[in-house]
Amino acid sequence: MITSQQLHKELTVGQVAARSGVAVTALHFYEARGLIKSTRNQGNQRRYPREVLRRVALIKVAQRLGIPLAEIGEALKTLPDNRAPTAADWKVLSAQWSRELDERINQLTLLRDTLNGCIGCGCLSMEACPLRNFGDVLGDRGPGAQLLESSADPE
Repeated sequence: MITSQQLHKELTVGQVAARSGVAVTALHFYEARGLIKSTRNQGNQRRYPREVLRRVALIKVAQRLGIPLAEIGEALKTLPDNRAPTAADWKVLSAQWSRELDERINQLTLLRDTLNGCIGCGCLSMEACPLRNFGDVLGDRGPGAQLLESSADPE
């Protein structure tokens, strides 16, 4: 039996969408991926705890930072289900993501600086172009098609 207190604390999918600015379809997608959870009422309608609003906000900020949903999901698994993420939780998650962002910024800065030298060139040489074949990381493996693995990415 659902008490009136529980009913008051729970939100419909439409209420979560309106309060978070996230489409209902996105909330369903997040739920299907295990990023958020709902319960079902007697009419089989989704009901979300109020704490879901903070989780959705965390998801949206992380997405804006370019963090893939799979990584966001792994991070959310480290948080308790029965409460909203706290400032301390955010501090732990943001420290991890900050390192990743710094690495991405370094890679993009290097790409930008290399791009400046290629403007107008148009060669895209497979052997010499620093954009198309940075550091010739696959050329050392021999001729033919090569599988590009994340460990082969330029540093």
